[in-house]
Amino acid sequence: MKVGKNKVITLTYTLRMNDKSGEVIQVVDENRPFVHLFGAGTLLPAFETNLDNLEPDEAFNFAIIAGDAYGEKSDEAIIELEKSIFEIDGKIDEKMLQIGQVIAMQDQDGNPVEGRVLEVRDNNVLMDFNHPLAGQNIHFTGKILDVREANAEEREHGHVHGADGHQH
Repeated sequence: MKVGKNKVITLTYTLRMNDKSGEVIQVVDENRPFVHLFGAGTLLPAFETNLDNLEPDEAFNFAIIAGDAYGEKSDEAIIELEKSIFEIDGKIDEKMLQIGQVIAMQDQDGNPVEGRVLEVRDNNVLMDFNHPLAGQNIHFTGKILDVREANAEEREHGHVHGADGHQH
């Protein structure tokens, strides 16, 4: 069976920077493989394109340019916020507002976002809401371990269920 829409795929991979450093960003091995409903629209489209039609035991090795990965860095994603929004019970946790610290927040629609503290000023905090890999070319190597048909519930919910996936 080949990787394709509405198939549950199990795979391993190593994600690296696609530059001179080749820095490893993430390793997913056979002890805790990645199990995913292929074609559900939750993976990078370029990642899915490179996996489409592969078979179990087939290895993969491909690069994705920044524009097709997490996009280019955007100046609009760097925002100055009032320091007071970081108050809890009228106090600001100074440990939280350290340069480089990543803070889980919500956008105006209540969606979770993460921002990195760039600068702490007297009354404001400069935050970067770009994805950490924005502007970076990335490279994947790995192997398809298994491919199976998704069941009706998985297709309806848009994710994997059971021992190798989400539990309800």
